[in-house]
Amino acid sequence: MVTYKDYMLFDKLPHTWCAGCGDGIVLQSIAAVFAEMELDKHDICLVSGIGCFGRVDDYLDINCMHVTHGRALAAATGIALANPDLHVLVTMGDGDGTTIGGNHLIHCARRNINLTAIIANNYNYGQTGGQYSATTPVNSVTSTSPYGHVEQNFDICKLAEAAGAGYVARATAYNPIQMRKLIRGGIEHKGFSLIETMVACPTHYGRYNKQGEASRMMQLMNEQSISVEKAKSMTEKEREGRLITGLLVNKDRDDYYTKYKRIIDALNTDRTEGK
Repeated sequence: MVTYKDYMLFDKLPHTWCAGCGDGIVLQSIAAVFAEMELDKHDICLVSGIGCFGRVDDYLDINCMHVTHGRALAAATGIALANPDLHVLVTMGDGDGTTIGGNHLIHCARRNINLTAIIANNYNYGQTGGQYSATTPVNSVTSTSPYGHVEQNFDICKLAEAAGAGYVARATAYNPIQMRKLIRGGIEHKGFSLIETMVACPTHYGRYNKQGEASRMMQLMNEQSISVEKAKSMTEKEREGRLITGLLVNKDRDDYYTKYKRIIDALNTDRTEGK
């Protein structure tokens, strides 16, 4: 029987994440999905960027590529177009994937590149000292906003949907069963998929905002979460400050490779027929 262990590099453990960090839960969820789908290791390519969650590729026994800060989606686009039969995944943090690499996120969604983006959102740049990112909530304390963050944060899932992503979902580290289901759905979806995974950063964000130990941060995450179904019955005011979890967007449209290949095939046909 295939298990998540078949996709892990156990000689690289223990991992380097801080105690209480949720990134390890996401890592195990990804490996578990590979096992559930019984994917061939040679048919998977994972691209990671810089940051805490960028270390995922250190522990997976599959094809991996580690790239520069904010450019994971750009590299993955080339891989996906050159190898359309590969399952291409991209692992990024909120800083790497949306603050530094936000433009690539928008255009991957717009173009509908056939890949699965998994963004671990801990509301700050965890690896470099807890600076604020594009997802840091207003009034939150970080190392670069010691008196409260004044910038408006954005919603990663809403951004992806607005840019054209066909599959958008959110899960929390508190609920890895739901996380695995949503990641699998993203891999099976044809086109650009985004799964936002909410993870705790007790070392920086939790400490600066007095949220307690990691276990308490996980409890807060769960208390803040509501399902998509419940959110539909709530007013906009009632949804403020809540994390809507589950499958948020699921619609089909041709991915970039399919449309591009259609043009190539048509041109080749015209040339063959002498047009």
